[in-house]
This record gives sequence, C-alpha cells and structure tokens, in this order.
Amino acid sequence: MFLISLFLSTLFLAYSNGANDNFKGVATLFGSRTTSYQTAILWATITTFAGAVASIIFASALVKNFSGKGILPDAIANAPEFHIAVAIASGLTVLVAALTGFPISTTHCLTGAILGAGLVAKGLQVNFAALGNLFVLPLLLSPVIAIALGIGIYSLFEYLSEKWNLQSNQKTLDACHFISSGIICFTRGLNDTPKIVSLISIIDYFSIQGGMITVAMAIALGGLLNSQKIAETMSEKITSMNHTQGLSANIVTGILTIAATQFGLPVSTSIVSVSSIFGVGLMGKKVNLGIFYQILISWIFTLPTATIVSGITYRLLQG
Repeated sequence: MFLISLFLSTLFLAYSNGANDNFKGVATLFGSRTTSYQTAILWATITTFAGAVASIIFASALVKNFSGKGILPDAIANAPEFHIAVAIASGLTVLVAALTGFPISTTHCLTGAILGAGLVAKGLQVNFAALGNLFVLPLLLSPVIAIALGIGIYSLFEYLSEKWNLQSNQKTLDACHFISSGIICFTRGLNDTPKIVSLISIIDYFSIQGGMITVAMAIALGGLLNSQKIAETMSEKITSMNHTQGLSANIVTGILTIAATQFGLPVSTSIVSVSSIFGVGLMGKKVNLGIFYQILISWIFTLPTATIVSGITYRLLQG
C-alpha cells in the first residue's frame, strides 16, 4: 500500500513540477512576442520531454543526491513514509505556487521537504553540512550570477547590434531564440527528472529507466494543463522585453543550467531564468521591482513551507 501511495505521490509531484517549471524555458519567446503561447508551450513540452528521456543516460548522478542518503541514516532514507512525505509536501507547495503565478524552485521544495521529514524522523541528527554543500550554496549563488550575466550578455548584444546591425537579420535571431529555449527546456528536463525519480528509487520492481519515462509524461501533462499563470508572471509582469533581451536571458539560463547538470549541482532553473529576465530588464530600465520582490519573498518562504508540510505529513504517516 505504501509503495502504491509513493508512486502516485511522486507522479503528483512530477505533474506539479511541469505546471510550475515547463514554461520557464520559453517565457522569453512569448514575452518578446516571438511566438504565441500555444506554440511556446508545445515547444516547451516536446523539448522538456526529450531532456527527461535523455536523463536516463546523462543525469543519473542526481538520483542519489535527492534520495536522502548521506543526509539521513539509511533506515530513514529508505523508508516509503519518508519519500511519500517529501513527494506530497513538494508537490503541494509547487502546485499552489503554479496556480497563483509564483515561479518557485522544485529543488528548494525538495530540499525543504527532505529536511522537514528528516527532522521529525531523527531530530538534529540530520547531516546539515551535506545539505548545505549539496543544495543551499548553489541555490544562493545562482540568482546573483544570473542577474550579473544577464546584464553582461545583453550589453554585449546591444554593442554587437549597433556595430554589425544584427537586428536586420531578425529571422536568424528568432531561430536562435527558439533553439536557446529548446536547450533550456531540454536541460531542465535533464536536471529535474532524476530529482523526482529519486523518490521512487526504493521500489525494487520499478526500474530507474521506467521511472524516468513515467515521470517525464507527468511533467509534460502538468505543463500543458497548468502553465498559464506562470506564463503571465514571467512573460509579462517582470519586465517587457524585446527580441534581443529575450535571447540574452535565454543564453544566460542555458549556460547556467547546462553547467549545473554537468557538475551535478541542483541549481534551480526557476531562479536562474527569473533572475536572468530581471537582469536584462534592469538594463532596459523597464523592470517591475514590486513583482520581483514578491517572487523573491516566495523563494524565501518556499523552503520553510515545504519543511513544515513534510514534517506534518511524515508524522501523520507514522500515526
């Protein structure tokens, strides 16, 4: 019974992840009016699914990072109740954020949920050093780096546009924009799928490969059905953007997510993509600081919210 509940709660998390995260890679395509919402979400779905499938080969290292092993004793990390609590808490937090238009981090939610269930299970015996090294440090640094790179790359594009009249070749720029969005979605699928699959890795008769395919399908469905609010926030509310700004933000997000996947770091695509859009908006002097501060507050509350919900859920499952 516990294993069936674990499987279903993991699919719920995957669906929620798709709802909150799938559109982030194509937000600049829609925001710059390079394409319509329908085309953007379809492109996001196809490329995210491709990345999720590719994670079977290229990103298996992240499965261990989010299994709880090394952070908690194996007796806890291998317990179905622990994984169910993490999946339910993360899924609820991410889905509520998606439905209210806040692009939060699934990585943050998973981190908080692991911490919450771990604290209830073993108290202060949680390995906080491992938690900090694996999760907290990369998540703190990524927005600062993304904003700085967003400013730098957009400035470079502006300089090159003036020098070489790049705007005259709009079709080429749009093609590059589509390609960069596809790369972001692909790498997000590559990076996020193993994190979610780690929760069902304790089910012996369910292979990692089968888990990744199933999770990939749930992520795709969540994005198709519940991305509208996230699209509105990221494409229109943070800043208005032109084609060059959109492409610049995408390049930053792509570089950082690919680097994170390569080195096995759980950097949040959500934080990187929002921060890069904010960076190019700063250069264009059209950024909506109020919206960015609201998103920032949602990031701050993400981890403790998931921690509390996970702790309560784990205690109820023990009941």
